[in-house]
Formats: sequence, C-alpha cells, structure tokens
Amino acid sequence: MTTFTAFTSVPSQAAAEKLGETLEALNPEPLGIGVFEIEDGSGLWEVGAYFTAPPDHAGLALLATLHEAKDFVVSELPKTDWVAKVRRDLAPVEAGRFFLYGSHDADKLPPERIGLLIDAAMAFGTGHHGTTLGCLLALDRLGRSGFVPKRIADVGCGTAVLAMAAAKLWKQSVLASDIDPVAVDVAEANIKANGLTELVQTAEAAGFPPSDEARDNSFDLVFANILKGPLIALAPDMSQNIGQGGRLILSGLLREQQAEVLECYEKNGFVLEAEDPIGDWSTLTLTRS
Repeated sequence: MTTFTAFTSVPSQAAAEKLGETLEALNPEPLGIGVFEIEDGSGLWEVGAYFTAPPDHAGLALLATLHEAKDFVVSELPKTDWVAKVRRDLAPVEAGRFFLYGSHDADKLPPERIGLLIDAAMAFGTGHHGTTLGCLLALDRLGRSGFVPKRIADVGCGTAVLAMAAAKLWKQSVLASDIDPVAVDVAEANIKANGLTELVQTAEAAGFPPSDEARDNSFDLVFANILKGPLIALAPDMSQNIGQGGRLILSGLLREQQAEVLECYEKNGFVLEAEDPIGDWSTLTLTRS
C-alpha cells in the first residue's frame, strides 16, 4: 500500500492541536494525524498527516494559510515492508552487561550477557536511542557499584526495556507504568516474551499509580525516560515515592535542558550522582538526600 505524508509546523501547541482537528475533515480523510513538539528549543510544533490516497493539495494549502502554518510538505512513501526493513537495519545493542536484540538475532546473544528480547514490530525503546542507551549504562554502573534495590519502578516504561533489565539484573520485582494503553500492551508482550511475568507488573498511569503502596517513600530505584515537561511535573511525586538514599535515573533530556531539570530535582531533595551524555541527549543519575 502506497502511503502519502503531509507535514507542517506551527508556533504553538494550541495552534497545532486546532490544525490537527481540522485535518480530520479533509477528503480524502487522513489515515492518521500526529501533533508533536519539536524538541530543539524553538517552541515550534509539528503537525503530520498520513494518507492512503494522494491528499488534497489545495485543501492543505488553505489550511496552512488559515492556521498560520508553513506550507505542507507532501511526500509519497514507497511500498515497504517496514517490519522486515527494521529487522534488517536494527542491529543488536550492547550496553554494559546488557544485550538488546530482536528474535531474528537470537543466535547472536553472547552467553555472558544479560539478554533483552525486543522485536522490531515493537521498536520504540529498543536501546538504539541515546536516552535508552544512557539509562542502561547508568543501570549497569549502579549494579557494578554494589547497589541492590528492593523496590523498583519504571515510569513511562514504553517497551519496558528498563524494567526488564532491572528485573533480570537483580531478580527483584519491578513496577512498569505508562500513560499510554498501547505502550502498556507492548510492555506486557515484551515482559512475557522475556519470561518476566512473575517479576514485572504493569499499570496504566501517569507516573506512580494510586495504591496503598504509593507515597510511602518505599522505592529504592526509579527510571523515568520521558521528556523535560513531564519530568519537571513529576519531581514532587518522585520526592514522595523514593526513600532516602534511593536512586533516580532520568532521561529523555536534550543536553541543553539538563540544567533546568536538575535544578528542579535539587529543590525536591535530590543530588546529582552521575551524568551520561550521548550525542544530543543526557541521562542523569540522582540520589535522594
């Protein structure tokens, strides 16, 4: 099936969301619409639409004018088996003791490594991105230092790769939560594929799920590989849920965003233990003081 894409950018979230809603009325109707903040400090938002038939160029031009957006860039994508392509292009990832691989590379798992199976069909959070890689390296360093957490949480877990890595490393139970129900479904599939259903529990929640165990300072280690805005919003909850001496691994941060996030967490009782810059991204390991 041939796919067509149309992308533009606008100066604010409100304008982007309004344009996204208006795109739904086009004929032919888009197969899907996405609204994303461009994480380059510009403040711009990107709006994209996907079509299975050539889009209405005149209609797109009119919408761009009405919503003060840049002209839509329309492209035709070739017919591609994307899962097969990803399987060819995504090589296994080594991060300290961890080895992330797809089922097509199962024969490449070294016997001395901790293997994490993440198939290409569920490829957000495979370890190829600098944020996931940074978190895995920080986790490996914590393990080598002798740190042994009893209660662990992966907030905004995505594929649950970090939750699974911690569960395999320490053989401890881990809570993996995500606000996106699709992500939770993907996480559960990965957890089952890795034989970790007894150790990793999932929850659909924005941060820590409400329960009798919440807000009791009982977590010893928490991962949060998300974005700057949600990380700042979660700082008070992190302070309430992580006990003294507990560790917090943060990522999803551009390097120029690090200082702002770190200042926020220092105000909430954390101190910087280590940082792992990889490309444009930064991973922070903090200690609850």
